[in-house]
Amino acid sequence: MTWALWESYMLPGVWITVQVTVYSAALAAVVAFAVGTARTSRLWIVRFLSGAYFEIFRGASALVFMFWLFFALPIAAGWQLVPLWAGVLALGLTYGAYGSEIVRGALAAVSPAQREAGIALSFTRWQRLRRIELPQAWPEMVPPFNNLAIELLKGTALVSVISVADMTFAANLIRFTTNDSAPIYTLLLLMYFVLAFVVTRGMRLLERRAKAGVGQAPPPRRGLMGGLSRRTATGDAAGDAVTGAAASGGAR
Repeated sequence: MTWALWESYMLPGVWITVQVTVYSAALAAVVAFAVGTARTSRLWIVRFLSGAYFEIFRGASALVFMFWLFFALPIAAGWQLVPLWAGVLALGLTYGAYGSEIVRGALAAVSPAQREAGIALSFTRWQRLRRIELPQAWPEMVPPFNNLAIELLKGTALVSVISVADMTFAANLIRFTTNDSAPIYTLLLLMYFVLAFVVTRGMRLLERRAKAGVGQAPPPRRGLMGGLSRRTATGDAAGDAVTGAAASGGAR
């Protein structure tokens, strides 16, 4: 692949993929928190409607929903969505439904004693949610949100089927031009991996800050050198303990 093809197709495709990911993730986050908190409401009608949304979008195909927004909605409503926004809506609403279960589960994991303390302080439902439940549930949401963000990034490849010029669409155009399938798709895999790695690093940093914000110990840094250093420290401590025991036994 020449630099001209890279500059003309792949670089704009990377930017489109980043845009679709950011816009879809923002919409999914709003939907996840709105639907997830609604599913913990004491009003049955709110729980029913939010639960119905969750079940419908969890069971629906994001690709088919994208086709419906782009091809069927203009016939039904009489107006056409821009391909980029059709893809963003389909991905954001679908992955927002998945995220709502993460929010609901994290809120349900908050100790009931915390809610009772809020009630004793005469907090409203919104005050309890904002001051007590969400700050404690947020650190538990970040790791599964990380996985969901990676799935969303990979799901952005679906927008290529409605002519959005993302990385996958650009790679297909270059393959049709050069007839080189192996190097093009290998590069595409590596580019998705790099973007996913960047997302993971950012979410790990967010997780550490979220845990530090509620006084929890941050997760240990994983890695070969980290593991070796921890094992070395453990071994040194064990050796010191044995030496100390032997010395005390000799003294006796």
